[in-house]
Amino acid sequence: MDTLYNQTNKLIQQTQASFQLLEGSGKNALDIEADIQQKLDVINSNCNKLDLYTLKVPLDQRQNAKMRCDQLKYDSRHLQAALAAAQQKRLRREAAANEREQLLSRRFTANPDMTTINIDYAVQHQGSLQNVHRGVDEMLVTGNNTLESLRNQRVTLKGAHKRIMDMANTLGLSNHTMKLIEKRVHEDKFIFILGVFITIIVIILVVIYLT
Repeated sequence: MDTLYNQTNKLIQQTQASFQLLEGSGKNALDIEADIQQKLDVINSNCNKLDLYTLKVPLDQRQNAKMRCDQLKYDSRHLQAALAAAQQKRLRREAAANEREQLLSRRFTANPDMTTINIDYAVQHQGSLQNVHRGVDEMLVTGNNTLESLRNQRVTLKGAHKRIMDMANTLGLSNHTMKLIEKRVHEDKFIFILGVFITIIVIILVVIYLT
């Protein structure tokens, strides 16, 4: 285990030195990046082996061995992140160089005013069409949601009506009995309203009398 640890640690130091070469590299940056990635793959593979080896060492040495292995894995992740950052930096640099090259090689010609007006009109027309299309889509979605809500309400009302009819059949209520119940409900409502009206009048009279 110590031999593998020393080899991995040495490989990490070599990888760090490769990053110094990468900073000053030019056309061979891809080769250096590939070499760094290859070393990182070997480091990660060694770390996986070291994880297995730490389970076989004595208990009094296992904690120290695990800490050493975790340090190697931390260094490996740090180097992997640095490689990704260097690759992104190189890609941005290459993209900027390409754009600068295209800009320098482009030939600019003066466009007639009519062409500019036509382009502006076409852009406005396209924008209007897109707004209309978006509005129609929103109307369709709203209509679809409304229809779906009505369907759900219809199903709910049918279910409620069926349950009421089942309850009426279960209780054996006749149509005459149902009419009497409805009549009593209306009478109770009338009595309640009348009582509220009389109570309000009494309160008003009491207030007038006391003031």
